[in-house]
Amino acid sequence: MGTEKHMSILSYTILSVLLVSLVSLAGVITLSLSGKKLDRIMTYLVSFATGSLFGGALIHLLPEAYATAENPLYVSLWTIGGLATFFVMEKFFRWRHCHHPTTEDHIHPVVPMNIFGDAMHNFIDGVLIAISYAASIPLGVATTTAVLFHEIPQEISDYSILINGGLSVKKALIVNFFSASLALVGALFALQMGKNISGFTEALVPLTAGGFLYIAGSDLIPELHHNTDVKKSIIQLLMLISGVAVMTVLAIKF
Repeated sequence: MGTEKHMSILSYTILSVLLVSLVSLAGVITLSLSGKKLDRIMTYLVSFATGSLFGGALIHLLPEAYATAENPLYVSLWTIGGLATFFVMEKFFRWRHCHHPTTEDHIHPVVPMNIFGDAMHNFIDGVLIAISYAASIPLGVATTTAVLFHEIPQEISDYSILINGGLSVKKALIVNFFSASLALVGALFALQMGKNISGFTEALVPLTAGGFLYIAGSDLIPELHHNTDVKKSIIQLLMLISGVAVMTVLAIKF
């Protein structure tokens, strides 16, 4: 690969992942909401996040992993590995029982798990963008566009999870941005590793899917069951379906 072409790929890649990372600031729209308004809509945002996580894992990550895997059995095992990893992480982070109120001094274990899972997801995004640009500039632009549209609802959902887990609004925004910046690390890592990255990605994609499934099924859905009001429960269901629908549309379009 010529030096000029390499610099072009590097420039496009860095600009693209920085743009994707800036999407994490989409949560800033909640800064204009009062505490009561934020609390009132939080359950619906978490419902949307649940659908997005299920959709991201089952509609995007796992189909991609199975389509590119030499042995589908390994994809299933890595997914189970992701579930087990996040189970162990939750055990570790529960240094105090969650019977205590969720506050800034006592955050819910879903917060560090979501940060970890989202960081892995962003790392993979960076890897995919870099690999695409290495193949061709048009493919890189197309991949960046797909990732960008995928990240907008995902980052807003992640932001709502962090708030619901006990972080302050500003702290959640900062944490989400630094988590999103892992896309740059993933891109630079992919460009450095070159062709050797394929096997690593094959493991990381289903591992991330397993983490998303664990967070959505083990932590977020039980949170939604705390509210038993029929009208609010119906809205929760509609928001969950909306999260899945957005991921479905993105899969069809891109």
